[in-house]
Amino acid sequence: MPAVLLFAVRLHGSVYTPAVAKKRRAVWDAASVRGLRRHLALTQEQLAEELGVRQQTVSEWETGAYRPRGASDRLLTLVAERAGFAYNAGGGEDDEK
Repeated sequence: MPAVLLFAVRLHGSVYTPAVAKKRRAVWDAASVRGLRRHLALTQEQLAEELGVRQQTVSEWETGAYRPRGASDRLLTLVAERAGFAYNAGGGEDDEK
């Protein structure tokens, strides 16, 4: 790890380490995305609007063509937690398409 990054990790604490980020990342597969949407009683179009993505994107997540990543991944996790939806919060394996 470059010295500047190592210093930043020491300065800001373990919250910035990749190990912690991986441990806390939800694993959103097709069934989980579809389950959350149904739990919320939303259409693909309504969920897409709430998340700021296209309906086609939600469809691709639900068919397994792609997995949510970045901000969408984090938004789904926040929505699931607030809605009381059980999701897979383990893993963090990065096997996205």
